[in-house]
Amino acid sequence: MQQTILVVDDDISIRELLLYNLKNAGYLVLTAADGVSALLAAEEKVDLILLDLMIPGLDGFEVCRKLKSQNKTARIPVIMLTAKSDEIDKVLGLELGADDYMTKPFGMRELIARVKAVLRRSNRDDLPNSELIVGPLRINFSSYEVFLNQELLALTPKEYELLKLFLTNIGKAYSRDELLEKIWGYEYYGDTRTVDVHIRHLRAKLAEVPKISDAIETVRGVGYRFAMKDK
Repeated sequence: MQQTILVVDDDISIRELLLYNLKNAGYLVLTAADGVSALLAAEEKVDLILLDLMIPGLDGFEVCRKLKSQNKTARIPVIMLTAKSDEIDKVLGLELGADDYMTKPFGMRELIARVKAVLRRSNRDDLPNSELIVGPLRINFSSYEVFLNQELLALTPKEYELLKLFLTNIGKAYSRDELLEKIWGYEYYGDTRTVDVHIRHLRAKLAEVPKISDAIETVRGVGYRFAMKDK
């Protein structure tokens, strides 16, 4: 089954370039030129969004914030595209739940590689029809849903994958580089701080139960692990 990618950019030449290359790579492509249209298009069956930051109406940051705050669209992977190269913009995008970040101009081969990598990590093909319960946490591997005290959590794909890795390997410490390799699935073109951003977001979403959020421990000089204490 073909996967569908939503391209959001107000520059018609960039939209057409991405449309052409993504179709040649075997994807179905939807396009939007502004933030409001992007949110409406995302309500369709979309597997990934290429989101420019400088778009009219709602900018890319606000679109990403709205997407990640709604259960229906929270799990759609987002790759941000921007002419801005400032680190603060990159960090803000990751804080909002973006899965990757590319600065214009970019090579089309690299973009397609990033798209494939993000989609590969979001495929729903592992641990089918099973779930795992750890204290008040319940993770369903077939529906890709996580519940905390019976309440559904709106996790991004990367947050879900991080939590799944921790819960299926309780007590095992992972370095930031290992987490990048396992969760992002390719050599990340930024730095390991993206792991810290996603861990901080994940902890915040689990904060209702401190026993769970505190279980994601920082291992000094190594990285992170999940080690829930009995209290």
